[in-house]
Amino acid sequence: MSVLICGSFAYDNIMVFPDQFKNHILPDKVHMLNVAFLVPELRREFGGCAGNIAYNLKLLGDEPIPMGSVGTDFSPYADWLDKHDINRQHVHVKQGHYTAQAYITTDIDDNQITAFHPGAMNLAHETSIHEAKNIKLAIVAPDGRDGMVQHAKDLAAAGIPFIFDPGQGLPMFNGEELLQFTEQASYLALNDYEAQLYMNRTGLSEQEIAERVQALIITRGAQGSTIYADREKIDIACQTATRVVDPTGCGDAYRAGLLHGILHGKDWHETGRIAAMMGALKIAQHGTQNHTLD
Repeated sequence: MSVLICGSFAYDNIMVFPDQFKNHILPDKVHMLNVAFLVPELRREFGGCAGNIAYNLKLLGDEPIPMGSVGTDFSPYADWLDKHDINRQHVHVKQGHYTAQAYITTDIDDNQITAFHPGAMNLAHETSIHEAKNIKLAIVAPDGRDGMVQHAKDLAAAGIPFIFDPGQGLPMFNGEELLQFTEQASYLALNDYEAQLYMNRTGLSEQEIAERVQALIITRGAQGSTIYADREKIDIACQTATRVVDPTGCGDAYRAGLLHGILHGKDWHETGRIAAMMGALKIAQHGTQNHTLD
């Protein structure tokens, strides 16, 4: 049974500035900002929601089929996917474009300055869910705006159940568009901040949103998560991690756990615990695809 994962692929370039930004930014000069930060530490990680979710779902023994648009610089990432036996038949290289890139500089107070170049991700709508066969379940994760709209529409028309996971792409959509996604999706996954923004834009409460999907899942970081399903509110405790190193990608790991549970017909209590476990495994490692599962 295959799971289609519609979403982004990206390179995460993570730099550490061994000082405080505030010591180098003059408040009275922000209108003419011209500052450089020496960053002796640099990591380049494989990321993007489709790549992260696929990696985690593969760890759980399932067959993820990621779908996305990438640039001509994708070769190292392609080798990584091949190494982990992740199907990339529907990862399309767009000539004349770069793979999406995030440039993240963090200071010693964990403040971050980030620049994001979407690159080929903006052409995600050129990939069609009809290319993939034998799909039992899907997820529409953050991607190019038009791609998210098109993939959700096509999955709904094909009768394929899917999780709508707007993530950092949520601000791109107005209330009417979010309501349309809610009607099309079988499941909706949000973090607590996104849930509040979702409610603000749609005018619906958590309970009213939950009534429109088979399950509404809201993650709350260290406070665990809540699953509204079958007229029940299920509180899932946060799993204790061996260490807390890097929260980036924990949401994607959690969503892989959701997909695994749904795919195998597990109840929501067990599905939530598996999802929480995956988040705890990820947070103990730097990067989004460096943790393992025995």
